[in-house]
Amino acid sequence: MRAGVRTVIAVILGNILYALTVQLFLEPAGLPTGGTTGIALFVRAFTGIPISAFVLLFNTAMLLWGWRVLGRKFFFATVLSSLVYPVSLAVLERLLSGVALTDNVMLNTIFSGLGIGASLGIVIREGASTGGCDIPPLILHKKTGISVSGILSGMDYGILLLQAFSNPPEKILYGFLVILLYSLTMDRILLSGAQKTEVRIVSRHADEIRKEILTEVDRGVTVLAGAGGFTGEEETLLLSVISNRELPAVEKIIRAVDPEAFVVISRVAEVSGRGFTMKKRYLDAMTQEERERGEKTG
Repeated sequence: MRAGVRTVIAVILGNILYALTVQLFLEPAGLPTGGTTGIALFVRAFTGIPISAFVLLFNTAMLLWGWRVLGRKFFFATVLSSLVYPVSLAVLERLLSGVALTDNVMLNTIFSGLGIGASLGIVIREGASTGGCDIPPLILHKKTGISVSGILSGMDYGILLLQAFSNPPEKILYGFLVILLYSLTMDRILLSGAQKTEVRIVSRHADEIRKEILTEVDRGVTVLAGAGGFTGEEETLLLSVISNRELPAVEKIIRAVDPEAFVVISRVAEVSGRGFTMKKRYLDAMTQEERERGEKTG
């Protein structure tokens, strides 16, 4: 599937999920939140303007502001989200009016956070913007250099506190939980599939372990020269980045070859390069020069 088509589908599905979460969990429980939806809830409490109508007007205004300051490229990358979310919300308000899956406030809080976080993660992971309250931080960052994430967090909590005028303190506390949950969920979605495992191995049988990982697990290994801090003896350090599912196989190889090997395992947030973001290249597809270089480095 082409990247452009995939992005469009992700933006549409992400915004529909956002609207569905608001309609099924956030709104029935009367929960406050951040972002454009939080401002819409605050405005509705005093004016009665429907959330979908306010969001459409607000997103359109922010979109035009972003076009003027950030340029046409930004406008076309954001226009889809700015329209799909309020339109989806308006449709769901009609179709699901009065529908509530649960009257338990904590369950509504949890699923509001999970749903909003997942929807934002899906959209942002494709390099798109959700529009609305995403735009002022981008403009402020361009003019002042202040961190976008810092401005976004400050705006979310500021919008939540605005809603304290129309909500009891307990609801505001639930609102803090919603923001915390969707921030954590969004981060998890953005990193899902990108996280890998780094394995470092110090062993007297390093060459045998290296060969086993290359042939049995089909993962690359980097050979580093080192020395023991206490003995000063030369040692070989193997470094390999593998998928999380491949870790048990690598551990099995290490235990079988050298039960006394010193092993350090750590999580890696993101990996790029051949074998991960690029296709693997095997010996039969390499040039003679590349083969000789590979033999020299082990």
